[in-house]
Amino acid sequence: MSDIHSNTVPSALSADSICLSRGRQTIDGDPLVPPLVQSTTFCRSSVGSNPDHQYSRVSNPSVAVLEELLGNLEDAPPAVCFGTGLAAESALFLALLRSGDHVVCGRCVYGGTTRFLQQFLSNLQIETTFVDATNTEEIRDAVLPNTRLIFIETPSNPTLGITDIQACSAIAKEAGVLLAVDNTFLTPILQRPLEHGADISVYSTTKFIDGHSVALGGSLVSRDESILERIKFTRKCTGAIQSPFNAWLTLNGIKTLPIRIRSQSQTATTIASWLDEQPEIKSVFHPSLATGKAKEIADRQHIGLHGAVVSFEIQGGYEAGCRFVEELKLCTLVEHVGSVETLITHPASMTHADVPRDQRESVGITDGLLRLSVGLESVHELIPDLHRALQIAADHCLGVSCA
Repeated sequence: MSDIHSNTVPSALSADSICLSRGRQTIDGDPLVPPLVQSTTFCRSSVGSNPDHQYSRVSNPSVAVLEELLGNLEDAPPAVCFGTGLAAESALFLALLRSGDHVVCGRCVYGGTTRFLQQFLSNLQIETTFVDATNTEEIRDAVLPNTRLIFIETPSNPTLGITDIQACSAIAKEAGVLLAVDNTFLTPILQRPLEHGADISVYSTTKFIDGHSVALGGSLVSRDESILERIKFTRKCTGAIQSPFNAWLTLNGIKTLPIRIRSQSQTATTIASWLDEQPEIKSVFHPSLATGKAKEIADRQHIGLHGAVVSFEIQGGYEAGCRFVEELKLCTLVEHVGSVETLITHPASMTHADVPRDQRESVGITDGLLRLSVGLESVHELIPDLHRALQIAADHCLGVSCA
């Protein structure tokens, strides 16, 4: 007989159950929903006592519940949570790097990552070589004797290039350096970098993990306790911990993460396929459209689906793209991804505005590129909205001779 009715808690819960805090030890009278603990400080029974929580700049019960859950999703110790995703990345770099060190980073990553490496860490004599991370031989060739970290984002932001995490892990281990993977776009529901050899998974929990555009946050996940201790010390020194309220909001948002991101990803796959057939579209980027080696890597790394972000370029460039965005009714122009609503972004002027133009264009971030974060609306309503806006933009360009 199936054990579906067993009273025994499984030793390894599914991601779906972990997101619901199933398996959390409770006693008689405990609240079903972990409570918000907003207190900044905590009482001690005596001089010299050492309670788990002492001051919320260092640790907090509400943040700790989220940290345990995020660690469980990757079969790791509790994560380390931060006020934002960029705060998490900053702590990662500051914890692991020293003056004179070198970083190898994918050329196509979140614009804030590029800005921090180029404009902040360079002032500390920490240099970065940016490479095409879809070509792991470029990564290997860029490693120097003073390299300490390889940083990649896969799928990349915003062109959704695929990097082979296992191949990068082999390069990192051979060189004696660490590998960090920004997994914000897929979350642990659709990709688990640590299972493929990464040392650290990086998240902006503000995006899909929260999913409702109400809670800023970031997290770092690792199975190496020594790395986690260095990161926690950096967080303590910089005061970058996530607020208890935002952690509590994220705990409530993450309950529906599995069903949200799977549904959004299915819709995104349908939209990507449809866009790829439209004559008004110059190019479409989504892992479901990958071919050859990229497809093999995506199918191996991703868990069933390929994410809810689709990027594309409209014929007619910037002028056509602007008109297209203005005509959309069900897609909101914002600098964000991962919400339950469908969102659209113009990376060149928004998320990647601080990246030099030549560097942007070298990885396909043109002035006409748009990034669509697919929400939970019906695909049968989203596609007609996109189609209508495309036709209006095309007609507009016929009249004004778009470039």
